[in-house]
Amino acid sequence: MEHTYQYAWIIPFVPLPVPMLIGVGLLLFPTATKNLRRVWAFHSVLLLSIVMIFSIDLSIQQINSSSIYQNVWSWVINNDFSLELGYLIDPLTSIMSILITTVGIMVLIYSDSYMSHDQGYLRFFAYMSFFSTSMFGLVTSSNLIQIYIFWELVGMCSYLLIGFWFTRPLAANACQKAFVTNRVGDFGLLLGILGFYWITGSFEFRDLFEIVTNLIYKNEVNLLFLTICAVLLFVGAVAKSAQFPLHVWLPDAMEGPTPISALIHAATMVAAGIFLVARLLPLFIVIPFIINLISFIGIITLLLGATLALAQKDIKRSLAYSTMSQLGYMMLALGMGSYRTALFHLITHAYSKALLFLGSGSVIHSMETVVGYSPDKSQNMVLMGGLTKHVPITKTAFFLGTLSLCGIPPLACFWSKDEIINDSWLYSPIFAIIACSTAGLTAFYMFRIYLLTFEGHLNAHFQNYSGKKNVSFYSISLWGKGGSKTIKKNFCLLTLLTTNNKSASFFSNKTYQIDENIRNMARPFMTITHFCNKNTYSYPYESDNTMLFPLLVLVLFTLFVGAIGIPFNQEGMDFDILSKWLSPSINLLHQDLNNSMDWYEFVKDAIFSVSIAYFGIVIASFLYKPVYSSLQNFDLINLFVKTGPNRIFWDKIINGIYDWSYNRGYIDAFYATSLTGGIRGLAELTNFFDRRVIDGITNGVGVMSFFVGESIRYVGGGRISSYLFLYLFYVSIFFFIYYFFNL
Repeated sequence: MEHTYQYAWIIPFVPLPVPMLIGVGLLLFPTATKNLRRVWAFHSVLLLSIVMIFSIDLSIQQINSSSIYQNVWSWVINNDFSLELGYLIDPLTSIMSILITTVGIMVLIYSDSYMSHDQGYLRFFAYMSFFSTSMFGLVTSSNLIQIYIFWELVGMCSYLLIGFWFTRPLAANACQKAFVTNRVGDFGLLLGILGFYWITGSFEFRDLFEIVTNLIYKNEVNLLFLTICAVLLFVGAVAKSAQFPLHVWLPDAMEGPTPISALIHAATMVAAGIFLVARLLPLFIVIPFIINLISFIGIITLLLGATLALAQKDIKRSLAYSTMSQLGYMMLALGMGSYRTALFHLITHAYSKALLFLGSGSVIHSMETVVGYSPDKSQNMVLMGGLTKHVPITKTAFFLGTLSLCGIPPLACFWSKDEIINDSWLYSPIFAIIACSTAGLTAFYMFRIYLLTFEGHLNAHFQNYSGKKNVSFYSISLWGKGGSKTIKKNFCLLTLLTTNNKSASFFSNKTYQIDENIRNMARPFMTITHFCNKNTYSYPYESDNTMLFPLLVLVLFTLFVGAIGIPFNQEGMDFDILSKWLSPSINLLHQDLNNSMDWYEFVKDAIFSVSIAYFGIVIASFLYKPVYSSLQNFDLINLFVKTGPNRIFWDKIINGIYDWSYNRGYIDAFYATSLTGGIRGLAELTNFFDRRVIDGITNGVGVMSFFVGESIRYVGGGRISSYLFLYLFYVSIFFFIYYFFNL
């Protein structure tokens, strides 16, 4: 076993040859590298599969032996200062490695088809492989310095991938927003690392835990300074995992390609903050203020994310706020000290949310065959509906992912979310009520997404492919516009106008450049009509098998991965696979490993939480299911309040909730006004002071010297008698003044 652990240091370096070879190939053999570009996807998947097999082997050994392995090497030695590099293999590392590899492989396979049209195909796979290397380095780090190095590399990869389509202003702004927001957290993380080194003299995790615990026990440390350093460490996790108030970058990060959202912003990178808190939990748990702060931030984030997802129209942005809310659940669990439950939800959520994001990408891919390359239309759920009969496999996969995230048994997220809710009742009844309410909101907005996308809605304006309307327009995917060979054609495009809850379409001639290679690609989701025929129909098509295969695999994970955390009886004791797997880390936290469960209590609590989820589903179905499409001016409030002041009151509440959600809680506007506007005003004030005051003094001295010199120039004529006269004149004036003031 130890022989296997000795080679674990190669895990971060296995995916690295792909970006290196792509870079060298594009530099030395650009034509050949581009012609063989599909080969790089195969190599990316192959290398990540090797890491997956290795990670699974390490995990099996840990489950069987309950061991932790660490190996370090000296890096910098100078007098009393010693800095080491190494790797740490423990249950947390193995769990994160399996998540990164399994979800990463599915995303890479999916991306081979999803990005095949894109001219940045090679750049995409180079970025993704380098991101995998950075993430593996992060989760295997044995000390805080290594974590910070790979933390920054992960942030750099996120910046590159969010701004992958950097020619789009929205994508360029989104990656800058993510970069700046995460710099706030990273600066706090760096200060916290330096602060704890000042306190303990070490960057190693075990040393930190032992030294801080002893210092607190012996009362030999300034608790205020220790708490500030711990808060600074937590700030880094807040930014990376999109916790309030540094969550604003995550919804805008959806401007990147959908596979990026599935891998980085659902399963891995945003989980880095959860990973950091879980890694440092033995340190945080001995500081009461920090552990309470973690739970408080978690409860705010899970509620805020759920409320902001209620009225979003963009399918990916809705899922992004859902990710934010679920990360809040994990942070709440860590703040309550429920280490096992937090990691359990991290696992189940990663697979379910990756399934939902890839499913949304399949929907977007299909929609673009109808509305053309226009993200504001192809991602707008209000312009969808009735997709069930056109994309049945995607619909089924998305439906199962939705049920899982809603917490419907026996799907994955039910088991983990229910444990968090049960633990919250023991921690704080107020937190438990908020967690239960958020579970109902989660069910509501997730089924809203599903119904608007696949089943339709009363007020949906885009129903051209539902069979009710005949639409004639040219349909083609405009992805990959440009290239060496382009053909100009006049195409008829559908334009949607929304006026008074009615839809209208008109045709316009416009010239586009379409890559001839794209025209010749035989893809099942693409329809090409050579002429504008008024009898032509265009329908969304199911994605090809390369994109559907990852969806089906993730469906299996969503169905069965929850089984690893279900307690079962073994040799007279109640254990589950996850608890046995995490036993070394749980023992490090001095928590009881026995996770026995009273099944009667479990079923009773589950009925309560599932009932709340079903209530949210029923409300969403009541509002958005197309069975009500025949009702005119349908209003839920009409069922309870007809007229009068109460009706006005409820209208204001509903409109207020909608405005709050749609405008992102006005948090972005507040930041834009207070922070961005304040910094801009300060910069303008500083600029004014620099130009008018600093430069004004300097320029004034120069101008005054010029005029004095000019004046003196006319006085000096070269005659000694004139100089003597002036000298005596000034001396006389001086004596006169002196005599006058001394009278």
